Amino acid sequence: MEIGQKVKVIRLRDRVSSTIAQKLGKVGMIEGYKVTDGRGIGVVVKFDDNSATWFFEDEIKPA
Repeated sequence: MEIGQKVKVIRLRDRVSSTIAQKLGKVGMIEGYKVTDGRGIGVVVKFDDNSATWFFEDEIKPA
């Protein structure tokens, strides 16, 4: 996964807020990376509504 690549949210690994849950099935663009708490590297995804949040790599796929 590279910065600038379009991705689709395909699953949510953990319980999340309803705002983030609404991103399931949405397409966004990778904006950067996030170091998580020892479970790997997260990917920061920015959506068309200018919101951004991070996901684990197994929660997204190329769009």
